[in-house]
Amino acid sequence: MTVANRMNNLGTETAFEVLAKARALEAQGRNIVHLEIGEPDFDTPGHIVDAAIKALRDGYTHYGPSAGLPELRQSIANNVSNTRGIEMSPDRVVVTPGAKPIMFYTILALAQEGDEVLYPNPSFPIYESMIRFCGAKPVPVRLLEDEGYHLDLEDFASKISDKTKLVILNSPQNPAGCVTSRAETEAIGRLLQERDDVFVLSDEIYKDIIYHGEHFSISQIPHMEDRTIILDGFSKSYAMTGWRLGYGTFPLQLVDHIAKLSTNSVSCAASFSQRAAIQALEGSQQPVKDMVSEFRARRDLIVQGLREIPGISCPEPEGAFYVFPSIKETGISSRDFQEGALNEAGVASLAGTAFGEYGDGYIRLSYANSQENIKEALERLADFVEKRSN
Repeated sequence: MTVANRMNNLGTETAFEVLAKARALEAQGRNIVHLEIGEPDFDTPGHIVDAAIKALRDGYTHYGPSAGLPELRQSIANNVSNTRGIEMSPDRVVVTPGAKPIMFYTILALAQEGDEVLYPNPSFPIYESMIRFCGAKPVPVRLLEDEGYHLDLEDFASKISDKTKLVILNSPQNPAGCVTSRAETEAIGRLLQERDDVFVLSDEIYKDIIYHGEHFSISQIPHMEDRTIILDGFSKSYAMTGWRLGYGTFPLQLVDHIAKLSTNSVSCAASFSQRAAIQALEGSQQPVKDMVSEFRARRDLIVQGLREIPGISCPEPEGAFYVFPSIKETGISSRDFQEGALNEAGVASLAGTAFGEYGDGYIRLSYANSQENIKEALERLADFVEKRSN
């Protein structure tokens, strides 16, 4: 079979590949601790499930508008206005099955051959994959380990060019868990102030999972509000990964184009899921607070445990539910660590190289697992590193 050349530009998400390998080992009777996949291990809160069941019974089983149900778009607009302190109208909201389409549609609509897209590196691998697939040039901006994996603003400034069309930001960040401060965000805004032809895709999917301080969006900077696309969704905050529901807020002139892409690719998001999402936004937020509290305890546990393993250093994440420790001093490569930890120690993790060229020498571990399992994983990893060092 001969496939289109564009398929050579499409990458993948290694987490799902490692998950498949781990499941295969479990099928053989192996016990595997899963620290590879990026999804909360909590159940969707009951009041959200109840809203979905009611919606099904009320007949929300048919097509809806491509941009989303009007009542959900209004609820999202209200939420964005309240959480970011900006004025958001429902006609700027587009709802999609999961948040990845927001990435794809935005890059597809704004970037073409010859354009450049700046993105953090290491970062969520689908950014680079989609930039390449859409024909633009990905331009990586380094994160600084010594600064808790915050963006290298000097590197960022040096890579803005006349070809820059789009900038991707992610805070809290995957895989490193850093949270971009207000001062850093404002500095980025100043660098882009004179470039009114450059748009920003701000991936804020982990905005509710912050351990200290508050989320600050680049959309809150006055001259950036009309040039920012906010990417958000329900998977992480409300443990709704399987519901496949995300959304974006767009400059008004982009909305029709994005809705058209949605019509041509997925038609619309499931109507009953959208009704449940209204309850997620407008109902009790206590389950979210409880989940974040537990994630904080797990973060402290895994960071302390990793720091006790010779050859591993681990900055403390400020948000999300990942650690991104350096394993350089162990002498084990990232890829070898991923494969060895899984096959020899029964711990599923991801090589830092899965998140870009600057991820070499690191691994990502998701602490979206129980404290008991995290303790077990730490013991296994300590034994694995010790055996490899002898």
